[in-house]
Amino acid sequence: MALRGLGLALGGTALAGGPGASRAAAQPRRGPTTYVLVHGTHSAGAFWMPIARELTLLGHRVVMVDQPRHGTEAFVPESYQRQDLKAMAVEPSPLRGLGLDDYEARVTGIVRRAARSGPVVLVGHSLGGVSVSRVGNAVPHLLHHICYMAAFCPSRALPTADACTAAPENAHAVSPVELIVGDLEQLGVLRLNFRTGDSRELALLKEMICADYPDADFRRILAGMQTDEPITAYAGRAVGRADSWGRIPRTYLRFGKDRTIATALQDRMVAEADALTPDNRFRVRNFPEASHVGPLDPAAVTEALDALAA
Repeated sequence: MALRGLGLALGGTALAGGPGASRAAAQPRRGPTTYVLVHGTHSAGAFWMPIARELTLLGHRVVMVDQPRHGTEAFVPESYQRQDLKAMAVEPSPLRGLGLDDYEARVTGIVRRAARSGPVVLVGHSLGGVSVSRVGNAVPHLLHHICYMAAFCPSRALPTADACTAAPENAHAVSPVELIVGDLEQLGVLRLNFRTGDSRELALLKEMICADYPDADFRRILAGMQTDEPITAYAGRAVGRADSWGRIPRTYLRFGKDRTIATALQDRMVAEADALTPDNRFRVRNFPEASHVGPLDPAAVTEALDALAA
């Protein structure tokens, strides 16, 4: 499998939920916009907290989605806690076998509930983009807008996250391959040790995730990351269809100093999506100084997301 530029990002807990969140309705109520925020690989909903807080203060509802066995359901290997790398290389993972069907079902269920109360904006970061595309195919009528934040947007030419990372446009991205613990096929997951004390490994992780951040903020981000991501999530097909996903207004937040999903790859994914639906093209917002997790100050990204509710 291709593992050149695996999207490391972070995404579930409801920050706000209307009183009708679990009540079926014949027609959606026109309440506040709900932002459904989807994390990327090796991560959880807490990544979105700075942006979610600001969107909430602007009057929106926000749900941060934990994908199965992430975040509040996270699996922490016992060997990881002890930093026993030999045991960590073979300790079984309950994430083995999870795939995009599981991820899409989780997000689609939340979108269905949120849409009963008003418009829904669906946002994915990094690997979260494949969920956005899959949900866009499943329930396009429930989505007011979709947004990819430095995220994978597979196409017919690059149908999976694996294919995207292997594209020539991503050739100069920083890869975590040398940091993998254990055998991918044996474990069924890509396992990384985010508690490493090795200075070379830490430097590589920082370059991938947030090269421009102070070290204290980099360590804070590492503390919220998870060891395991199922390899089937990278290999699952997630191509938006013109007659469903292609009808939804969409935005791409382009990060100009991303070393995980290279900017050239971001541009190619946008171009191929636009070629599929030339009458409904991406609106691109450029953040030329942003690394993979985005600016340390969430104000500019929050402003861009807030505009999608219009």
